[in-house]
Amino acid sequence: MPIILNIETATKNCSVSLSQGENILAFAELNRGQFSHAEKLHTFILDVLKQSKKTMQNIDAVSVSKGPGSYTGLRIGVSAAKGLCFSLDKPLISVATLAVLANAITVKKNEYIVPLLDARRMEVYSAVFDNKHQEIRKTEAEIIDENSFSAFLEKGKVYFLGDGAEKCKEIICHKNAIFLENYFPSSKQMVQLSAQKYAQNTLEDIAYFEPYYLKDFVAGKPKKVF
Repeated sequence: MPIILNIETATKNCSVSLSQGENILAFAELNRGQFSHAEKLHTFILDVLKQSKKTMQNIDAVSVSKGPGSYTGLRIGVSAAKGLCFSLDKPLISVATLAVLANAITVKKNEYIVPLLDARRMEVYSAVFDNKHQEIRKTEAEIIDENSFSAFLEKGKVYFLGDGAEKCKEIICHKNAIFLENYFPSSKQMVQLSAQKYAQNTLEDIAYFEPYYLKDFVAGKPKKVF
């Protein structure tokens, strides 16, 4: 079974796992409410290799969470993954960040999973998944209002999770809306997805692969210095 290094940096959660097939060999993660990817990512990569008693040469592929998410976080994760693939001559796998988040929970038939990532103000990145973790509504950047996801809420329970769920809680008032706290995309949930893509030979072109930002990056205005 292939050994895959999984890198998740799309949100404030910096997460790395090493897996063999669908089994986790080692895992390192930190989410302390601020971005620590530049500081921790490469340390975590070395940590999981040490925990599992593997070397870089033992890796068969590198998997990275492709977005949407934080512009800076995605750049750091993708740059690290591509650098490793180039230097080790290994294939690159990408997995959708919202699919990673959706895989954190299981639901029953006729229930739905809505992973939500904060996109500032009342906007979120979201998608909708069924009980088999199949995406049934594509990823969108949308402004939340009281009618958001109403078509799914009328059909059954809808589980909202991710760092965008908190600001939706006060707006989406429906008996079938269930809001889960403290869920972030994690490299633990990347394992099954990356193993499937490796088996299907669904790989990225390392030279041309870019994160899936969904929206253009807008830099803040620099503060005036008097």
